Amino acid sequence: MGDMGRGFRQSMAWLHTWAGLVVGWLLFAVFVTGTASYYRADISRWMRPEIPLATADPASVADLAVAALKVHAAEARQWYVRLPNDSDGTLGLQWRGKGGTREGVILDPVTGAAVRVRDTLGGEFLYRFHFELHMPPLWGRWIVGSATMIMLIAMLSGIVTHRRIFKDFFTFRPRKGGQRAWLDAHNAMGVLALPYHLIISYSGLVLLSLTLMPWGAAATYRGDTARFVTDLGITAMPPRPAAGRSADLASLGPMLEAAMARSGAAPEHLVIDKPGDAHATVTVLLEQPRGIAHRHPQVTFDGITGALLAETGLPRPAAQTYFTLSGLHEADFASPALRVLYVVCGAMGSAMIATGLVLWVRARLPAPGSPIPVILRLVRGLNLVTIAGLPTGIAAFFIANRLLPFDLAGRSAWEVRAFFAAWLVTALMPAILAYRTAWRFTLGWAGLLYLIIPIIDASTVGRTDILFLIFNAVMVALGLVLLLCGYTIRPMIQSTRARVASVQQENTGSVSFYSRSP
Repeated sequence: MGDMGRGFRQSMAWLHTWAGLVVGWLLFAVFVTGTASYYRADISRWMRPEIPLATADPASVADLAVAALKVHAAEARQWYVRLPNDSDGTLGLQWRGKGGTREGVILDPVTGAAVRVRDTLGGEFLYRFHFELHMPPLWGRWIVGSATMIMLIAMLSGIVTHRRIFKDFFTFRPRKGGQRAWLDAHNAMGVLALPYHLIISYSGLVLLSLTLMPWGAAATYRGDTARFVTDLGITAMPPRPAAGRSADLASLGPMLEAAMARSGAAPEHLVIDKPGDAHATVTVLLEQPRGIAHRHPQVTFDGITGALLAETGLPRPAAQTYFTLSGLHEADFASPALRVLYVVCGAMGSAMIATGLVLWVRARLPAPGSPIPVILRLVRGLNLVTIAGLPTGIAAFFIANRLLPFDLAGRSAWEVRAFFAAWLVTALMPAILAYRTAWRFTLGWAGLLYLIIPIIDASTVGRTDILFLIFNAVMVALGLVLLLCGYTIRPMIQSTRARVASVQQENTGSVSFYSRSP
């Protein structure tokens, strides 16, 4: 029975090792950008310093939005209005232009004048990269969803394999140095935040479930997506067909007041469907109610008469489960302290993946003096490019936001190009520098980039709002951490396979996640 159990654990160790390697580089990027996305609104606020903080009453600016849309997009079939809020005091207008492209303008909610704001994707770029990888949405979500499934398998197989999981909860021996300390760090990062890792992986799969497994909804609703999202509780009602008769919109102020009275929540967005038609509708999207579930109530009115047509009710149990898992994943419900805890757990997940990738290589290095196999050279090169390159790219993304000309055509695209260009430069380091030098150079360079972000911000923008001060302080902290990693990376890189063997001897009676497969 003991041999059978050991054989099973060895099989699970093999599965854990190779599943973690196959998707480790992708998952590191997903974890890092996902962790940053917990503050995507704050990142966007920092990257658009021209946006004022003062807010106006939403009901008073709704009719101003309609008047502006009649000028800018009189022929559009749908209008979108982002109302002023605590973090963004402007009035955002969008519509579908010719060819289906989305166009927009940002206005001062008091005067109605256009506000000049730099063109940037802001935190939305990191958020979308987290689950779309800056690829066509369907491809990106399929790739991330598949990697997430493999990650869940790797974690579950790791739990089965780990005989000393409770002991390792309290075990970290940095004085041991080298491989032992890094293995302890990997185990500690995985065990301490294990509930977070499991929930974030499973909830991510649920959020992508309609992309990964669309067949149930497709068979039931036969392509009627509008009815499906209404039954799910995402929208209040399906779109009404056009009447073909022109009519003027009623005042939106009373509709907003009625929506707030019914829900008790503040309005965030308006969707005006078929403006100018007798069947026009006005849908008010409200703030998320208190609680874990990520769900924004909607109330739909007749755009001509102002009569209530429909509103989202309490979702059914399956839909409520979906919204709850979505809330747990995105943490919109979290208080400031809980949001910090989310970030800490996300950082621990990133560190768990990074240490696992490095340990995979160290456990398979040949004896000193022997040639390193090509596959190991490739894997350790990818480790460097991913672990050091992604932070470098994010720093370049922030720096480009401050240094690119304000009126540069396609400015947001150039910020993204700066992100990938900096990442690409780090990909060249293993080819032109010795391995140890490449690690120290790339981590040190990334740290310096983060340290100069506050300097560039002060010289180009110079705002002293609390959000800007905190953001710049975080950049300094990240820069110091990266410099420290670059300074201390040499002992890890120089550790030998003999040290790995001694670590495995200490694990007598248990299975090492980084041993060779049986």
